[in-house]
Amino acid sequence: MAAYLQWRRFVFFDRDTLKEPPAPDGAGPKPFALPAGITVCDSGRGSLVAGLVLFLNPDLHMEGQIWFLPRSLQLSSFQAYKLRVTHLYQLKQHSILVSVGEDEEGINPLVKVWNLEKRDGGNPLCTRIFPAIPGNKPTVVSCLTVHENLNFMAIGFADGSVVLTKGDITRDRHSKTQILHEGSYPVTGLAFRQSGKTTHLFVVTTENIQSYMLSVKDYPHLELDTHGCGLRCSSLSDPSQDLQFIVAGNECVYLYQPDERGPCFAFEGQKLIVHWYRGYLIIVSKDRKASPKSEFAGNEAQNSDKQVLNIYDLCNKFIAYSSIFDDVVDVLAEWGSLYILTRDGKIHVLQEKDTQTKLEASQPLLMLFRKNLFEMAINLAKSHHLDSDGLSEIFRQYGDHLYNKGNHDGAIQQYIRTIGKLEPSYVIRKFLDAQRIHNLTAYLQTLHLQSLANADHTTLLLNCYTKLKDSSKLEEFIKTSESEVRFDVETAIKVLRQAGYYSHAAYLAEKHGHHEWYLKIQLEDVKNYQEALRYIGTLPFDQAESNMKRYGKTLMHHVPNETTELLKILCTDYQPSGDNEGSGVPERNEANSEEFIPVFANNSRELKAFLEHMIEVRADSPQGVYDTLLELRLQNWAHERDEQVKERLHDEALTLLKSGRFKTVFDKALVLCQMHNFKDGVLYLYEQGKLFQQIMHYHMQNEQYKKVIEVCELYGDQEACLWEQALGYFARKEEDCKEYIAAVLKHIENKNLMPPLLVVQTLAHNSTATLSVIKDYLVNKLQKQSRQIEQDEQRIQKYREETTRIRQEIEELKASPKIFQKTKCSICTSALELPSVHFLCGHSFHQHCFESYSESDSECPTCMPENRKVMDMIRAQEQKRDLHDQFQHQLKCSNDGFSVVADYFGRGVFNKLTLITDLPSGKAATTIEAGLQRELLMHAKRST
Repeated sequence: MAAYLQWRRFVFFDRDTLKEPPAPDGAGPKPFALPAGITVCDSGRGSLVAGLVLFLNPDLHMEGQIWFLPRSLQLSSFQAYKLRVTHLYQLKQHSILVSVGEDEEGINPLVKVWNLEKRDGGNPLCTRIFPAIPGNKPTVVSCLTVHENLNFMAIGFADGSVVLTKGDITRDRHSKTQILHEGSYPVTGLAFRQSGKTTHLFVVTTENIQSYMLSVKDYPHLELDTHGCGLRCSSLSDPSQDLQFIVAGNECVYLYQPDERGPCFAFEGQKLIVHWYRGYLIIVSKDRKASPKSEFAGNEAQNSDKQVLNIYDLCNKFIAYSSIFDDVVDVLAEWGSLYILTRDGKIHVLQEKDTQTKLEASQPLLMLFRKNLFEMAINLAKSHHLDSDGLSEIFRQYGDHLYNKGNHDGAIQQYIRTIGKLEPSYVIRKFLDAQRIHNLTAYLQTLHLQSLANADHTTLLLNCYTKLKDSSKLEEFIKTSESEVRFDVETAIKVLRQAGYYSHAAYLAEKHGHHEWYLKIQLEDVKNYQEALRYIGTLPFDQAESNMKRYGKTLMHHVPNETTELLKILCTDYQPSGDNEGSGVPERNEANSEEFIPVFANNSRELKAFLEHMIEVRADSPQGVYDTLLELRLQNWAHERDEQVKERLHDEALTLLKSGRFKTVFDKALVLCQMHNFKDGVLYLYEQGKLFQQIMHYHMQNEQYKKVIEVCELYGDQEACLWEQALGYFARKEEDCKEYIAAVLKHIENKNLMPPLLVVQTLAHNSTATLSVIKDYLVNKLQKQSRQIEQDEQRIQKYREETTRIRQEIEELKASPKIFQKTKCSICTSALELPSVHFLCGHSFHQHCFESYSESDSECPTCMPENRKVMDMIRAQEQKRDLHDQFQHQLKCSNDGFSVVADYFGRGVFNKLTLITDLPSGKAATTIEAGLQRELLMHAKRST
């Protein structure tokens, strides 16, 4: 129970007297006065534009009129009853006025329902009239209330009865009236309470309070208390107080729910009028010095007494306004103000101050700050809906006050309430001391919960946790925000790593998808290589590929087998482990296996397994895979000591070479084989590259005579100079090579590859090669030349005879006529007909045949092909003769004969060059002069 005397007093309302509009003559406004004898009034909607009017009822002398006072203060009235009006109720949401009055003497009250929007002869339309009598017992109406939905109306009587009208209260035939309550004590107050679809009716008498549930059949009721109140001493609060029913007794004010009694307030004094206005409780009570009034007729003043009007704020427990008035008739709320009607006809206006004015200009509130009564100031500001900036400033001042007093726990709670308005650094600087780290932690936690923290705040909070070694709070901080992250994750990970909280940092990194941080923690901090490898296997393809390139060497060093297996999967058909989403065909993901070869540095065994797997699964693997595998196999072969294993490695390397994947990188494969002295591989590549001279040179270096002969036999047809080089090779050998020289000479003789003189000169340098070695060769050669000479002489004799014959024919053609005796055309073989064409060679043609087949008018079509061959030969001989003559002339006239020869060599005049490979190492070479002589002889032979 709150003590009334302990409540603070403020002046949150401005008081004034309602004045008439200024007169036309310019005189000052006079106080507005109502007709004398006002007994009952109400306020609510009206027929004017504003929809709000003030309803007044004169006493008996005004003969039952109802007066309207609009905001323009232009009074109007109409005759409602013949005698008097006793009760009025204006609905707030409808232009409906319900009145109770008397048209004749005696106890015969009538209820009239008026529609203020409709007119009947200039007056509001009366839609319904019915007597207000409970049963057949005439009694006085004590109170009246109407539900805003127009479906309920309750009338209380002095005999303790309550009549309920259910249905459309504006029509007789659509409503039903019944007695709801009967008792022995006068009914002093009624109020409807609507909560959702549930409707309650509060009934208060002078001795008890009851609640009826009108939403249920038979209207069950509950007695809430065993004491009541006087007339007009009850009211219904607004939703800010949960629509509680307020009953004001002389000792206390009680609040009720439909099923129980709520809080009470000790406001002493005889209550005359109770109203609820915008969260305030308005009580008009009699001055304690005045004489007491009767219990039931507590509102009837025996004399003109002073009365006190108090406006209470029940939430914040203070008095918003208090003043004394003379004989108050009623308090009305309309047009945003309170209007106090007094018996003398005056109207006093109470206008509530705006919130900012109340908080800034109110001397009592400033007194609260000066007296450090911040809790009351905060509650006051909240109840008056002060903006967040104003509240934040109060919280800051309160926090500063508590901080200065040394109450750091209380201060941080107030500073927390300023988050979002006050700069966090203002608070943080105050609590950087190690002894106040708990308070700083609480502030930073709230800052993160409201998603207002930056990276620095996150760093500071995590450092606080680590300094306090509060692992539970740390885990709560990083694990509670499942749906929304309220801090910078990357910053948190860095701080946790620095503090040694690796498991927490790893949790954050994994949860929020910071893959690089998670792997750094596992590899650099925890050294859990198996977990890092497992985690990479769960990542999407692109991220798994990039992380294997970054951390592959480290993983290969510590877990080589597992890393190799993951790389095999990554480069063939990668699917993240644990990814079972989707039932369709999965996307094919393959990494470039060549890019992962550097990962296997110092792990040749795993590299070999990886590369062999790749060429087995993917025959179209990149060329670098095959190159590396070849090099690896050659290295293993070269360093192997076991003959059986070495043979197997030899076969594997050769098989790889023969796979056909080294055509585009022939030189690289050849270099690899030569570096590792892989003989079979070198010879195979020479053969594939048609490097026959290199094959023979290889055998020459190794003094494999039979192999030299075999190479000449295999490839001599494609490159004839092989036999010449073989002869020179054997000629330089000091060993007995007669057998091989004879084989070479036989082939040279058959193919006529060298002139005999050059053969003799070549073999002259071999001391073991006697004349018997070349005897058969020379004899055969001389015999062939003799036969050739005979053939040439016969051909010369034939040409001479032919020339003599042709010259005789020419002379005959010059000296005697030519008789053409051809009878058939030489083209179509048909009989000749004029016109015809004849040639001296003896061929004749039809003119049309000649014109059709002849390319020139002066040449015989039949002889023309043979004649052209002869002419081409003649021109070629002339060109050669001219070229030779020109060369001889330039050579004689030039001062630098070598430059002339070089120029003709550059123009390709001489025959093709013959490639002579290097001599075997360690063997004596022939002199430069002998070499030049052989070359000149070979060119001379080829020119013939």
